[in-house]
Amino acid sequence: MGLLTSSPGHTRVKICGLRTPADIDAAVAAGVDALGFVFYPPSPRAVTPYMAAQLISRLPAGIDAVGLVVNATDAEFAAIKAVAPITLWQFHGDETLQRCQELASGHPWMKAARVGAQFAFDDFSLQYKDANAFLLDALVEGYGGGGVPFDWQGIPQTWVSENAHRVVLSGGLNTHNVGEAIARLHPCAVDVSSGVEISKGVKDPALMTEFIKAVRAADTKSSSQ
Repeated sequence: MGLLTSSPGHTRVKICGLRTPADIDAAVAAGVDALGFVFYPPSPRAVTPYMAAQLISRLPAGIDAVGLVVNATDAEFAAIKAVAPITLWQFHGDETLQRCQELASGHPWMKAARVGAQFAFDDFSLQYKDANAFLLDALVEGYGGGGVPFDWQGIPQTWVSENAHRVVLSGGLNTHNVGEAIARLHPCAVDVSSGVEISKGVKDPALMTEFIKAVRAADTKSSSQ
């Protein structure tokens, strides 16, 4: 169904930073909706375009291949597009709306927000109004949330109500807190990386399965209330 397909009572799940065929197969078996491939060399989860192409070839139809880039140059982006069949782009750097649109070139894309104490939600959603989704991540040094959650209570309720259908919630999610996140925010999707790892960049099949089960349990609970 893909990451951004709206389905009431069914929170989509994206697992990011996969690097091995075994990771891909385990995530697919667990029932994931999208897998993220990191094209940012400083990250311990980074893959090359060729590696990503090989991994994406294992995906069945209907699972999004998300390409995460950080301030990519034209040449870097072209190298990814040349070999990796990305279905959804994730801009995680300082890209402007115009830059996102230029690189995505008509394909679906989402913009990551680095949410700190003074984050201006209305300004952000207005600035990136044409994004297919907003990925909310924690504000830490560098790019990426570092597996750190942010204060969900700081998100204005009116903003949540208006934008939940295109919010992908990230930042320190794991099997223990994802249920609370879904109950509070009802996002379109949730995104996890370090929360399903046994060490940095090394995914755990059991944790991936447990995370998706926790999401489904939260959906069931929300539907019954």
